[in-house]
Amino acid sequence: MRCGRPPKHRQHRLKGAVRNVAWLVALGAPFWLGACAASKVQEPAVANHFALTPDQTEVGAVGVYVTRKDDTLLDVARRFDLGYTQLMTANPGVDEWQPGVGRRIALPGLYILPEGPRRGIVINLAQNRLYYFPPGGGMVETYPIGVGVQGRATPLGTTRVVAKRTHPRWVVPASIRREKPELPAVVPPGPDNPLGNYAFELGWPSYLIHGTNKPDGIGRNVSHGCIQLYPEDVERLFGEVAIGTPVRVVNEGAQTAWINGDLYIAVYPTKEQEDQIDVDEKMTPILSPHLKQRVAAAAGNRAADIDWEIVERADRDRSGVPVRVTFKGAPPAMALR
Repeated sequence: MRCGRPPKHRQHRLKGAVRNVAWLVALGAPFWLGACAASKVQEPAVANHFALTPDQTEVGAVGVYVTRKDDTLLDVARRFDLGYTQLMTANPGVDEWQPGVGRRIALPGLYILPEGPRRGIVINLAQNRLYYFPPGGGMVETYPIGVGVQGRATPLGTTRVVAKRTHPRWVVPASIRREKPELPAVVPPGPDNPLGNYAFELGWPSYLIHGTNKPDGIGRNVSHGCIQLYPEDVERLFGEVAIGTPVRVVNEGAQTAWINGDLYIAVYPTKEQEDQIDVDEKMTPILSPHLKQRVAAAAGNRAADIDWEIVERADRDRSGVPVRVTFKGAPPAMALR
């Protein structure tokens, strides 16, 4: 194999929102935290199950966590079910190993849903995120994932779950053994097995959705094409996802969505930028060639309300957090900049 809180109705979720976004900006939070709607910022909560209405385009909320003694950003990422790159891009300049006591960490837990059918498992590689839409509708679960390294991307398109395995053996592919000849032909179940304790076989031969024995890799480019999840996340999915469940893989590097009457965009780092972040390098700015056209098309007759400065900044920063870009009438407050 190529592997190397209870849900509430959407409106109820908004009742606990922080009312004063400027307060968050004054604390030194990233610019996008101010550019997000106030109704989308709330106290941190571990949440990966969400009620979903047919016309809903997003789930989750942005939060802020204050670090404690001995916290690392890897600890914070796993505690709040976030991926490594996701948390690092939302908190540029913060030391992942020693963020410091009392440091305010932005928790980028607001997600634009991928376009297309909401059935079964949908994976957005650019977002480093898996979505599961259970049968019957009205609900979505979402989890961070580890994805393929450069040149080892998961195929795009549709397939399905064809088998489920607990405590799987890892039959090491010849291509990986050529890279790492010290590996055995087969790795038995146990702490050294990179598949973890649970695996889903897909209709694409040699590709799996599985756990991991190295959870620090979630949210990074780490696999040979398989999709990796935190051990606790794959265990939960294993008990819910049936054989035959459809799986659709997309690569939406920029997303647009209408939320509460305004247009939002989310832009994600490229694989090259993710690799730079992974080795503590500054992310080289890259501007998307067609983002402005896409945003204008999505805005339609609201195109005159777009703040293009915010669009450009979102493209440069690539935090992956949905940012509001339409402002009817007066321009956005300077505090948001």
